[in-house]
Amino acid sequence: MLLFLFAVVIVCAMPPSSKRQRALRQVDKRVYLRHADELKYDQFGPNPDAQIAKGHVHFVNRGATLLCDSAYYYQATNSFRAFGHVRFRQGDTLSLSCDNAWYDGEGQMMEARKNVVLRHRGQTLYTDSLNYDRLYENAYFFKGGRLVDGKNRLSSDWGEYNTNTRQAVFYFDVQLHTPKNRVSTDTLYYDTKKSIAHIVGMYTPDRGLGKAGPSIIHNQGGIVRTTDAFFNTHTDRAHLYGRSTVVDKEKTITGDTLIYNSSTGRNHGYGNVVFVDKKNKNKLIAGEVDYNEKTGRGFATKKALVIDFSRKDTLYMHADTLRLETFHINTDSVFRRVHGYKHVRAYRADFQAMCDSLVYDTRDSCLTMYQDPITWSDGRQLTGEKILVYTNDSTIREAHVIGQALSIELMKDSTHYNQVSSAEIYAYFKNGNIRQSDAVKSVRAIFFPTDSGDSTLIGLNYVESDTMRMFISPTRQLERIWMPKAQGTLYPMTQIPPGKEKLDVFAWFDDLRPRSPQDVFEWRGKPNGSTLTIVKRHEAPLQHLPPKK
Repeated sequence: MLLFLFAVVIVCAMPPSSKRQRALRQVDKRVYLRHADELKYDQFGPNPDAQIAKGHVHFVNRGATLLCDSAYYYQATNSFRAFGHVRFRQGDTLSLSCDNAWYDGEGQMMEARKNVVLRHRGQTLYTDSLNYDRLYENAYFFKGGRLVDGKNRLSSDWGEYNTNTRQAVFYFDVQLHTPKNRVSTDTLYYDTKKSIAHIVGMYTPDRGLGKAGPSIIHNQGGIVRTTDAFFNTHTDRAHLYGRSTVVDKEKTITGDTLIYNSSTGRNHGYGNVVFVDKKNKNKLIAGEVDYNEKTGRGFATKKALVIDFSRKDTLYMHADTLRLETFHINTDSVFRRVHGYKHVRAYRADFQAMCDSLVYDTRDSCLTMYQDPITWSDGRQLTGEKILVYTNDSTIREAHVIGQALSIELMKDSTHYNQVSSAEIYAYFKNGNIRQSDAVKSVRAIFFPTDSGDSTLIGLNYVESDTMRMFISPTRQLERIWMPKAQGTLYPMTQIPPGKEKLDVFAWFDDLRPRSPQDVFEWRGKPNGSTLTIVKRHEAPLQHLPPKK
């Protein structure tokens, strides 16, 4: 009894590997020949150690069966070589067929050759050379193979499939075909239970030196280039990592992480996302981008930057958040609105702007800036409660300043300013250059006329009018002014009264002006007390009937 307890303690204290080896030793490892129509032994033939079995040959080993037309049975080494219509079955889930095979009962290894077909739980593997390790439940192929999983097709030069985990790994010239996509890579991990493919590494179709490139996913919309991606072949949902790129005709999106779901149409990108539209010649850069191609709605945030290079001078615009809305999508009346809000700043060599928020509507190509908007063009500044800019092919054709409109132009001497204040200002452009400006309602203006000969200042001209129209030359010089009715005073330069050089609403914000493309990210707001207070139109008081007693 004491010896028995001592033996139990020793067995329990053995490491798991030792327990497994002891359990394996207890299992009957012998290969049994159950049946053969003909069996003979030729000690003088080419295989003196083999028993030659022919006709309906049937072997069994550790719960597995193998049938074939003929075989060499090596009873001493616990192995056999099978020929003709080889059929191997293990349990109810795994079967294998081939033309010939070698089986080692000691190592539980099977080497199947020619027209090999392995079937397991709905997956079928086709190859010409396959080694199946029953001990570790791995099937290896090394001369080209093809895995069929429902409607998905996987092929490669080398690969392995684990019948326990149902995980497959494919190497060299890997091709994955689904009903909607085709993947080309050099390394791919495939989970047959979840139908998820993990795309790893580069793709070298000809294996030439220096020819390697990112793995490629071809779909109905375009091409995806990546070095690390998880792809669900059932839902067509992809998670792309490792600085991946999606190309859809003339549109390209690149990001550290891209998530795509074709069923919902949602695309999400993180980490230095770059979207390029070659057709419309613009680019979006942001830390995070979300867009749904089915609804046409999306947003960009985290240092969002729009770059428009459709003109000779490139425009850079930043906002904390950019939001896109699409209306009547997939119809002839489709239109879009782009919203930019908080800390909007724009820079172009000939034009700069800032405001709190803006909206761009594709129906009339109108850009509306709200809450203390300011625009600069050369030495001219425009401010108001609201500024509307109408474009044509990214070129300004008209601008409208509404509410407390103020136009200021810095003179060449960098000391004096031409100023126009009114309720509204209309500006008209030709080829991107302002050619006419109309100020209406309560117009007040200060001009410094110059001598036509040496451009010296003659004096200060103060004017009040209901309407003022200014015509500007292609070189952006004031040509003439038209007013239907005006009152004014001309002061010589030496007799300008103190305080008359500037209107009482004068405000020059040159220090807030963006100076470079990088400067659009540096927000500088108006100083306290200089923000505009919106003046509402006076409304007549409403009369109310006295309440009944």
